[in-house]
Amino acid sequence: MATQKSSAGRLGSAALTLLAATATATVAVRQWRLEKARLHDRQLELDELAIRRKALAHQQRMQWELLVRALDDPSLAEVIDTYDKSIPAERRRQFFYANAWYVHLYHLHRAGSLDREELYRHLREFFQSPVFREYWEASRHMRATLNESSVEARLGHMVDGLVRDLDEADTDEWWVVGDPPTD
Repeated sequence: MATQKSSAGRLGSAALTLLAATATATVAVRQWRLEKARLHDRQLELDELAIRRKALAHQQRMQWELLVRALDDPSLAEVIDTYDKSIPAERRRQFFYANAWYVHLYHLHRAGSLDREELYRHLREFFQSPVFREYWEASRHMRATLNESSVEARLGHMVDGLVRDLDEADTDEWWVVGDPPTD
């Protein structure tokens, strides 16, 4: 009788061990599948980000090519010239160029190549140019049409604050004026 109990105990213990091993293996396989799915989702996110960045780079190239054509041919510039016509044509052409620089920096920011702090520092330098400041003021009406919640509108407000800080600064050390935003 003792042998039967011992054999039954060993069989029961072996069955429990087998059941525990099966449960452990099932959990491990499930975790492996979840991790595999998570990695797949992450790869899809990275692929989508790469496609978006490539599209932004293409858009910036196209914008630049169109602008170059307008700069080379004043009759084409008339198509995009929404500046006050009392501003001399040569100055309006400079505004197109200033806008190209602003858009370039904006796209670098959007692509993740510049954070907001770096963008701020670059713009702080650009605003040392009287032509760039004049461009910014002359394009105010264009920025007023932006959706207030858009990235471009929020950056425009940041730049407006930078210009105010530069105008109100009581130092010639422009590189320390204002508080760059931190991301």
